[in-house]
Amino acid sequence: MYELYPYFTNDGSVGLFSPQADDIYHSTYGALTEAYEKFVLPSNPDKYLDNKKEIKILDICFGIGYNTKSFLNYYFEKFVKKTKKENSKNAYNVAIDTDNNFNNSTTNKSCNSICNEKIYTDKFCPSIFIHALDNDKNLFFLSPFFKNLDNNKKNNKISFNQEKIAKMLSDKIEVKYKLNNNVNLSILKNIIKNNPEIFEDNEFQNLLTNPKYSDFFDKNMCLLFDYFKYNRYNNTHQINLKAFLHNIYYQHITWRYKRALEAPIFDKIKIKGEITDARLALKNSKYIYDIVFLDVFTPAKCPCLWTIDFLRLLYSHLDADGIVLTYSNSANIRNAFLQAGFEVGKIFNTSANKFMGTVAVKNKELIIKNNLLFELSDYDLGLINTKAGIVYRDSNLNLDNADIIKNHEADVKASSLMSSSRYIKTTRGKNEV
Repeated sequence: MYELYPYFTNDGSVGLFSPQADDIYHSTYGALTEAYEKFVLPSNPDKYLDNKKEIKILDICFGIGYNTKSFLNYYFEKFVKKTKKENSKNAYNVAIDTDNNFNNSTTNKSCNSICNEKIYTDKFCPSIFIHALDNDKNLFFLSPFFKNLDNNKKNNKISFNQEKIAKMLSDKIEVKYKLNNNVNLSILKNIIKNNPEIFEDNEFQNLLTNPKYSDFFDKNMCLLFDYFKYNRYNNTHQINLKAFLHNIYYQHITWRYKRALEAPIFDKIKIKGEITDARLALKNSKYIYDIVFLDVFTPAKCPCLWTIDFLRLLYSHLDADGIVLTYSNSANIRNAFLQAGFEVGKIFNTSANKFMGTVAVKNKELIIKNNLLFELSDYDLGLINTKAGIVYRDSNLNLDNADIIKNHEADVKASSLMSSSRYIKTTRGKNEV
């Protein structure tokens, strides 16, 4: 039976543990903080938001979507403002249509007096296309339902046995970033539109309604899903039921969830989820991406998405001014990027005051002109030329992880390169934190 292993990370956002990979999906110091500081902010989102009509993002290993959510949050903060001003020429009335699905813009007159908050943009607003790849359908479907923040969470405890996680959790939640509720609404809207099978998916719905996970799900989003689930059966026999649900919806869903679903800016966000092997999805992709979030389990757990061959495929799908970001500092991953044709740098995390992650581009100026990105040092390049820099290979993009690891171990054993431990000893004092 499918199980979830959720917990609250140190910034109040929900993290997950994977027993299959024996690894965490998100850093315990903060799932949302990690997404912002390792992926979104270093990508220099303003460069794309200010200069492109459409931004294409590839989110590899979407999980429950923190990288996508953080980017959309940045997008909403930049372009959307709320006001009570009645006569703004850029203001839009926002109302929920209680008799039609998401694709119908008809406004129910009975709720105009309730949904009279204005949302407007005062800048050019680009379109966003997000190609979300993962092999776990349940996590993709559940992604918009996880709480943005639990304000009542004070003591961090986990309900499952994992001492390594428990030791890293603090007793006090420190909130650094907050997600706009429109983020989860936009994801849910896209999932319902593109994946109507969600309404018939019993495994997903059993997870969503399981009492042992209820602390981690936003009750308002669950109510909203129930409303649209039953509302889609639009026939005369459902009139009383629909009226009943309508009352539940407006009584129990808070004000912030009542606005915006039909606002024009929501139509500018398109999310295409694919539940498949990312290698196959990228082979078949017709898109050229501006930003790529490569947020895969560690190379030792999931080498198939870190091979030189996969990164070459990624290179062919990246725009000339595009950028790839990942949390990995591994010498062999950086070497694979270099051999795949990328210019490679590293990401500086201002909160941690150290380098945490790798960036790959075609245009080196994107590294030079970004104050969160740095070129690789001589020490970094030297480490790449040791056994630690030997890359993973998967020439036909179809090997399983065990075979990739076995072949990599053979390559390392046969190599005459200096060991990384010897290199570190001989260059002690020259390496960078």
